[in-house]
Amino acid sequence: MKIHHVACLEDNYAYLIIDESTKEAAAVDPVEPEKVLKAAQEHGVDIKLVLTTHHHWDHAGGNEKIKQLVPGIKIYGGSIDNVKGCTDKVDNGDKISLGADVHILSLHTPCHTKGHISYYVTNKEGDDPTVFTGDTLFIAGCGKFFEGTAEQMHQSLCVTLGSLPKPTRVYCGHEYTVKNLQFALTVEPGNEKIKQKLSWAQKQRETGLPTVPSTIEEEMEMNPFMRADLPELQERVGCKTAVEALREIRQRKDTWRG
Repeated sequence: MKIHHVACLEDNYAYLIIDESTKEAAAVDPVEPEKVLKAAQEHGVDIKLVLTTHHHWDHAGGNEKIKQLVPGIKIYGGSIDNVKGCTDKVDNGDKISLGADVHILSLHTPCHTKGHISYYVTNKEGDDPTVFTGDTLFIAGCGKFFEGTAEQMHQSLCVTLGSLPKPTRVYCGHEYTVKNLQFALTVEPGNEKIKQKLSWAQKQRETGLPTVPSTIEEEMEMNPFMRADLPELQERVGCKTAVEALREIRQRKDTWRG
């Protein structure tokens, strides 16, 4: 299994998930279908299906076009998310196969949108698993609570995604890492992992390289939203529970001008 990122729009990422034995691929959030199909051509693969994380136009906005360009393609999306162009609705726990070796598990991760789906991907070769988190989990951050609550985001981040194996690679929907890490330092100024990751991320961006993926383990070390369960972090933001801390940190981030 191989993963390729395709930079789209201003700071979005679409992805190709490739089953190497059959040269079949899935496209995650192909908002610029021509660009994603060109990448598929360069890698010598055929896109068989689309995995849509949520209904926002910068993720689902290419679905109708890719249906025209690839007749018969399947478009997966959350059953309650009203995803444009969706042909196959998925709920938490639904499984999708790609090629001979790739298995995709749908995880309902609501809050940013009510039907947001993250896709957990494994293969038979025993490579580290991967998860495509759209706008629920970013590197060192999380999505705005547009259609949900702090309780839901806590469940999505700290329970659903937080229980995945620690080596799981995290591929998110946007290149927001530098800003997220700069904000994370305002929450935990003494966190060395954040400082190290920020220095690395700045170098990556200066040379035009992506900061994706991270891992679930890294997120637990540096992402304030995934660290909301820690009593020391709750105390630092003046809260007594994980949900309160998550809400407080999100409110700070929403007004932070970095």
